[in-house]
Amino acid sequence: MRCDRRPPPAGVLVRPLILRHGLSLDGYAAAPDGVPADFFLEYDEDEEFVAHMAGVLGRAGVHAMGAQAYREMAGHWPYQDGPEADAMNRIPKVVFSRRPIDTPWPTTTVCSGDLAADVAALKTQDGGPILAHGGVRLAQALVRADLVDEYHLLVNPVALGGGSPLFTDFTKLKLVDVKSFPRGNLALTYTRPDTPAQ
Repeated sequence: MRCDRRPPPAGVLVRPLILRHGLSLDGYAAAPDGVPADFFLEYDEDEEFVAHMAGVLGRAGVHAMGAQAYREMAGHWPYQDGPEADAMNRIPKVVFSRRPIDTPWPTTTVCSGDLAADVAALKTQDGGPILAHGGVRLAQALVRADLVDEYHLLVNPVALGGGSPLFTDFTKLKLVDVKSFPRGNLALTYTRPDTPAQ
């Protein structure tokens, strides 16, 4: 896997970047100070939600994340089992980091250049979608740079009253799918307004 940009041949379709991120009911993507970072509702006993997430993770061609999220996931997923862990461990990873970073997780590539150029390079490569997740700063940067083709937003039944939003500017999207789960989670899928219907 490469991060340097190579223009795609004429007529070649590029693979999409899907942003997967959790949100509170009041629209925050990260908790304020004083609230545990892992504030989202546990879903270990929600088999429907686990199966849904395993499907989302397993369809990715590459998992993309920021440095802090990479460290956390690299310290967790290699020691887990099950369909979600299999998807996270088997599929290549890309970590966006301007600073040197240890990469103990197999099949990891570090992209340290311009975010838009690095994403453009990844989009021209073969494989399934780029699934970006973990890290509100990376998520916000991807949204601001208009690099996201599809949003997979997981809305949890908790309100925070403050924190970091995912969207910091006016953004219009098209809702294409809604799923609800027994423990109160919602999975909302949005695309760009001009995306043709499937």
